[in-house]
Amino acid sequence: MLKTIRIAAALLLDSQGRTLLVRKRGTLAFMQPGGKIDPGESPAQALVRELHEELGLHVDPAEAIHLGQFSAPAANEPGFEVHAELFRVDCLAAVVPAAEIEEVTWLAADQACTLNLAPLTRDLILPLWRESLSAPR
Repeated sequence: MLKTIRIAAALLLDSQGRTLLVRKRGTLAFMQPGGKIDPGESPAQALVRELHEELGLHVDPAEAIHLGQFSAPAANEPGFEVHAELFRVDCLAAVVPAAEIEEVTWLAADQACTLNLAPLTRDLILPLWRESLSAPR
């Protein structure tokens, strides 16, 4: 049985509708910003803390829209599965890679992605994001 890692992750969108992907130092896969939920912390609290630590963002937890729970094999920890609480966060501020973030990139919905992506990002989050953009409003 796989061990689980509980995380809070952001589908972080800029004013052009692009989403931010990050790559942590010493790893190859790009993924959504976010991180592990500490004991006693709500997913929204973890998200706010991680976005501040990793990108210097100040996010109001009330403005983070919960999109659901998603699970996939962990990208950087073999034998683990990530259980993610995913939130949509609209971002107008500049992001500055900090803490363990080595690289960031903004991805447009119609842009072909040649990056090495974490399974959660590749198989669940990016398809959900693209589908939401094409859904009738």
